[in-house]
Amino acid sequence: MEKNLIVRGAPQEFECKIGAWQALGEHLERRQIRRVLVVHGDASWVKAKRFFPELTGVDVTFEAYRGACTFEERDRVSVIAKTVGAEAIIGVGGGKVADLVKAIAAHATLAVVILPTLAATCAAWTPLSVMYDARGEMLQYDVFARSNALVLLDPEVILDSPIELMIAGIGDTLAKWYEANVIISQLAERSVEIEISHYTAKLCRDILLAASEEALDSMRDGKLSEAFVKVVETNIMVGGMVGGFGDDYGRTSGAHSIHDALTVLDATHHILHGNKVAYGVFVQLMMEGRCDEIASLIPFYEKLGLPTCLHDMGLSDLSDSALGRVATRATAPDETIHLMPGVITAHTVLGAIKDLEAFIVKTRAEV
Repeated sequence: MEKNLIVRGAPQEFECKIGAWQALGEHLERRQIRRVLVVHGDASWVKAKRFFPELTGVDVTFEAYRGACTFEERDRVSVIAKTVGAEAIIGVGGGKVADLVKAIAAHATLAVVILPTLAATCAAWTPLSVMYDARGEMLQYDVFARSNALVLLDPEVILDSPIELMIAGIGDTLAKWYEANVIISQLAERSVEIEISHYTAKLCRDILLAASEEALDSMRDGKLSEAFVKVVETNIMVGGMVGGFGDDYGRTSGAHSIHDALTVLDATHHILHGNKVAYGVFVQLMMEGRCDEIASLIPFYEKLGLPTCLHDMGLSDLSDSALGRVATRATAPDETIHLMPGVITAHTVLGAIKDLEAFIVKTRAEV
């Protein structure tokens, strides 16, 4: 297996602490940045703007993004950045905002600063963007030559975010282990970089299985805890390190291919990214014949509210034709599902999807 391996381990600088955003002005001054464009969401900005600092001596332009990371939105905001003479672009929001500003920064050759408001993905950490079309179908992901200049993570901001997005982030990050391990376990020899990727993937699984319930209780109580901060940093930092060090060996395999495939159906566009990935983990495990691992994860999924099957996502009435489209898209020639061992066909995926439904029904009937 000869895959790409370029280490993109971390942003240039990362800081996680209460009040981290308040140091933004100092960081900009150190970089001699005097003019910035701040791109933010709508709903998240309502809560986040009270954490955003006054920037003395910096010309700031604010722009709300239009809800998607598309090439059209990248080009629209790039024009704004050029018009205002921005020297850096700052993303304040979740994964889509982070991916958008990274794409803009690469397109316009700007420094990129990310202030995450969610811990739903590792997008704040990684130098890549997942691009979608206007319908919400995933098109591709683009990896950039420059790391993010700065990531400022304030746990208090995340504490005030929607808990369902935190749960989705746990599902997305748990997949790091299953997707990286199925690739790396095929290697006869492993470089140091790949060993780091494999270790951090396992760390994702171990921390999340041990700390997620307590972390979510902290969110419900509105109180910071060690478990909460650990899970937040795992979703954003540790998860990002898996692909950062492993590159194509540690980024995605089966579960994300299932996610990508589900986006071809309009009925799935309201389902959170991490929830679709979490479901994809179970489909991947079914293709691997690892029903025992699925069974061991079901209690964790159910406690958190992650979907174990199509029924849990409200998709139990999908037609065979729709499922066939998903299976075909999941096994497109460029999909990472083919990094799994053996030959994976649309028939393989369709069988795994149907077998998973039957397995979950049978398991629940036995409880």
